[in-house]
Amino acid sequence: MSTVRALTKTWSVRQYILASVRRDFVARYLGTQLGFFWAIAQPLAMIAIYTLVFAAIMKPALPDHDSRFAYSIYLCAGIILWQLFSELLTRSVGVFVHNGNLLKKVSLPKFALPVIVMLSGLTNFAIILALFVCFLIGIGAFPGPVVLALVPVIVIVVALALGLGVLLATVNVFYRDVEQITGLVLNFWFWLTPVVYPVRTLPDALATVLAWNPMWPLVSFAQSIFLDRRLSDWTSLLYPAAVACAMLVMGVYSFKRLSGDIVDEL
Repeated sequence: MSTVRALTKTWSVRQYILASVRRDFVARYLGTQLGFFWAIAQPLAMIAIYTLVFAAIMKPALPDHDSRFAYSIYLCAGIILWQLFSELLTRSVGVFVHNGNLLKKVSLPKFALPVIVMLSGLTNFAIILALFVCFLIGIGAFPGPVVLALVPVIVIVVALALGLGVLLATVNVFYRDVEQITGLVLNFWFWLTPVVYPVRTLPDALATVLAWNPMWPLVSFAQSIFLDRRLSDWTSLLYPAAVACAMLVMGVYSFKRLSGDIVDEL
C-alpha cells in the first residue's frame, strides 16, 4: 500500500478518528464524578508542587537567573515537552496490539490508530500548556510573542515520537517485548535529557556525548523560550528535525512492508 493511499484512507475515516479522540478524553476525565476538573487538576497540581518544592523550599539556583521561580519554570518547561514525547511514544508502541480485536472486526485503516494517539496526546498537552502559560502570566513571567517559536519544536517532537512509535509498534506486533523495552529505555532517556538538571552543570565531555540525544536541543530550546524569554539558535533544531524525518521514513517504510501481516499476527 502506497503512503498516499494510506493517508487517503485515513482521511476518509476522519470522523471516526475525531470521535475516538473525544471518547478517549471522556473516558480519561469526563467519566469520573468530578469530570473535566481532573483534566485541569492533575497538571495544575504538578505545577503547584514544583513551584512549592523548588521555589519555596529547596530554592535551587540557576546561573544568571535571580527569580525564585526560575528553576520551577525551567523544570516545568522541560517536563511538559518530555511528557508529550513520552505519552505519544508509549501509546504508539502498543497501538496495534492493544487494538487487535478492532482491526480484526472492522475495516479500519491501520494508520488511523497512531493518528488517534497523536491527536489525543496533543489535546492533553494543550491543556497542560495552557495552564502553564496561565501560571507564567500570574507570576509576571510570560515570555510574550516569542512563545510562538514553540510551534516548530512541538512539530518536531510529534514527528519524532510518531515516527519512532510507528516503527516500534510494527515490530511490537511480531516481538511483544518491544513495548516493555521501550518503557525501560524511556526511563533512562529522561535522565539523559536536561529536564531536571541545567546543561551547564555537566562536564564538557559528557555534554558533548549527550548532545546526540535528539530531545536535548528540543527541551533546551523550550526552556530558553520560557525561562530566558528569547530564542535559541534555530540551527540547533536541524539535528532533531533530521532525526525526526528519518524516524518518519523508517516508520512508514516498516509499516508499508509489514502492514499486510499485522492482522494475522494479532
